[in-house]
Amino acid sequence: MSDATYYNWKAKYAGFTVSDLKRLKALEEENRWLKQIVAEQALDNRTLKELLSKNF
Repeated sequence: MSDATYYNWKAKYAGFTVSDLKRLKALEEENRWLKQIVAEQALDNRTLKELLSKNF
C-alpha cells in the first residue's frame, strides 16, 4: 500500500469505531440499492413517454 493511499484512508476513517464503519457500510449498500431503483424508474418513465408520444 502506498503512503498516499494510507493517508487518504486515515483522513477518511480516522476516529471511526468498528460499529461506525459497519453502519457506514450498511448505509452505502442501502444508497446503492436506492440509486438502482431510481435509475430503473427513470428508464421506465422514459420508455413510457416514448410509447405515449407515438401515434398509433
